[in-house]
Amino acid sequence: MLRLPWEYLFQSFSKEKFPDLYNPVWISSVLLLAATVIFYNVRTRQLHRHKVFLEMYEWILWTAVVVFGLMMVYALFRFDWIIVLSTLVIGLGMFVWIRFVRFPPYFAAYERQLAKQRYFSRERFSKPEATIRTKSTRRRRRRR
Repeated sequence: MLRLPWEYLFQSFSKEKFPDLYNPVWISSVLLLAATVIFYNVRTRQLHRHKVFLEMYEWILWTAVVVFGLMMVYALFRFDWIIVLSTLVIGLGMFVWIRFVRFPPYFAAYERQLAKQRYFSRERFSKPEATIRTKSTRRRRRRR
């Protein structure tokens, strides 16, 4: 380090000025973007009946596409380090917010809904007579 830390904020993000960060940032962006797409495809196939989880994984996917895509663009076009750093901080904060703030209330409500469904289905089929249809007393119409 030859400069004060805040003097690096307005330097272009390039291999010459940030030799220890440049390659790890763009390589990890490519790998994390690919891992997120694969993870999204696997989890949405596993949880295709659970809408709440699908919504969360879609939010995570699009956040990853934006953040990691921008990291690759920033590395390619040599944006200032302050823009790269702020995008990383905001993007990672968005991941934390999605997983731990936005969706836990939806998960709790969904768990209550599933518990009610299990209770009512167990209540309905707890007696053997409940599975036997009774004959309905229908009046047949006579043809004229």
